[in-house]
Amino acid sequence: MKFLKYTLGVLIPITLLFLLIGVIKSEVSYDCDILVDKSLAESWAVSQDEDKMAEWLEGFQKIEHVSGTSNTVGAVADVYFITNGDEMSIRETITEIIPNESVSMTFTSDFMNMDYTLRMKSEEGKTRISSSTSAQGNGMFSRSLMAIMSGSIKAQEETNLVNLKRTIETNTKIYDP
Repeated sequence: MKFLKYTLGVLIPITLLFLLIGVIKSEVSYDCDILVDKSLAESWAVSQDEDKMAEWLEGFQKIEHVSGTSNTVGAVADVYFITNGDEMSIRETITEIIPNESVSMTFTSDFMNMDYTLRMKSEEGKTRISSSTSAQGNGMFSRSLMAIMSGSIKAQEETNLVNLKRTIETNTKIYDP
């Protein structure tokens, strides 16, 4: 009986602390950027090419368009990934798009909601690519987990941008203007 009391005496405060973290830090926000040695037009075209997404988004499988016109405001798609051997999907809705400049999207899933913007600008013949992300877990457990994992979530976005840079700089496909 004493063992049970001690175990509960340890587990209950740890659980409460874990949940409190999600209350204190209910949103995870971060910005990333990278400089690509290619033109703005080519960088934009590669980033928007669904055939190239598996090259820079880890685990990317496919996009299934749900509604709207692809690559326009209001377009909705389900994006599928393989993560740790399991397929997961996230719903993407384009909220703003300015060709060769920026695209903003919301992503929703059972676990979290995320607002994401990818921006590009020309810098002396190269392209500065930056992203801004704000995410919030759906529920106390996911908020707490995201708060604890915020560093690794940002690291994944940094990896995605490094992979996008490599994909753009090694691109050989010619895009029509």
